[in-house]
Amino acid sequence: MMLHTWNQRLEHHPHVHALVPGGGPSLRGDRWLKSRHPRHRRGSKPYLVDNRRLSARFRKLFIRGVTRLHRQGRLRLEGSVGTSSIGDALVELLAQLASRDWVVYIEAPPHENASAEQVLKYLARYMAGGPISDRRLVSHDAEKVTFLARSRDKLKSGGRAEQVPVTLRGDEFVRRWCLHILPKNFTKVRRFGGYANRHCQAYMNRCRDLLDLADAPSSAPHPDITPPEETCEGKVSSRRCPRCRSPLVCLTQTDRPSWSLVMASGDRPLWYRDG
Repeated sequence: MMLHTWNQRLEHHPHVHALVPGGGPSLRGDRWLKSRHPRHRRGSKPYLVDNRRLSARFRKLFIRGVTRLHRQGRLRLEGSVGTSSIGDALVELLAQLASRDWVVYIEAPPHENASAEQVLKYLARYMAGGPISDRRLVSHDAEKVTFLARSRDKLKSGGRAEQVPVTLRGDEFVRRWCLHILPKNFTKVRRFGGYANRHCQAYMNRCRDLLDLADAPSSAPHPDITPPEETCEGKVSSRRCPRCRSPLVCLTQTDRPSWSLVMASGDRPLWYRDG
């Protein structure tokens, strides 16, 4: 489960993305159980869980957790709520939250043959990425910043909303960016159940045994990543020029971003056509 605090316009929009496995060991641990997809009472398509019931349950547990933390003195609040006891302003705030419908959105796979790797790749961007990527930045000057964001206009015939330019003052852009700097030692990603840190190794071994899978793959470096101490200068690559198909020779090299190379420096390959 990953915390995500922004929307495309960098506004404060806290929500979580949860990845739920499609099966797992039985409670006794002696057989593998697949998830079942019952039919929705209001439609013909199968569904994972009832989003309305999940919404109510999450709301209940969230409010209960906030109340417990405040009573234990572990919740730091500011403003009118921070100066009150659990019996006045905070209770009123939680009552307002309890009276509203909380949004739970369960997105279907992009197509019938979608693999688990596609879902993991989508969620991985929220683990390592920031509020906005470089490719969404259009222009900036001494006063304003313009970037692309999803349009708020509702689509009449489905599909994804188009990207439209959004212009903010420089100080407002920085203010919105700073909204998403998490406190020190704050845990952004958590794993639960069998995937929790203290149970994960034994749980994964049990899953592999039940599914008759080989051991976990080794943590060898990605084949596309060249260690920083190596260089490709002067080497002829198997890559070829897309126009004349002549071999390419490496001039310099810059490694692609990688957690294993965060503290290392290097160059990405710069290729030229020999002759």
